[in-house]
Amino acid sequence: MKELRISPTKNSPEIILSPDGIIKIMGRSIHENVAEFFTPIEEWIVEYIEVPADMTCVDMNLEYFNSASAKVFIHLLELLKHVSLKNKKFIFNWYYEAGDEDILERGEYFEVVLDVPFNFIKIG
Repeated sequence: MKELRISPTKNSPEIILSPDGIIKIMGRSIHENVAEFFTPIEEWIVEYIEVPADMTCVDMNLEYFNSASAKVFIHLLELLKHVSLKNKKFIFNWYYEAGDEDILERGEYFEVVLDVPFNFIKIG
């Protein structure tokens, strides 16, 4: 399995998906066509969870994302929870800027919807 890297644009986040268990999504996510952008990411995750690393660390560091992206993120994180079915562990880290209550609240919402603990990490 190969690492997947997608460079950021003004509308899409930087994506790093490593078979070593490092998954990073950083930046802005305001796509016009979320399905087109996220399809290769979902395909990579589906393959990854078949033989995951012992520890999967997901770092979500988003400055802004729209509701279409939020639905996709919840779906992708739901898939990643399945590494526990392989007796592997996962950590979800949610980064937010000091004073950015919107991003913090969206992370707290994800934590409740996914029913998994998040580490909330304040930047700055």
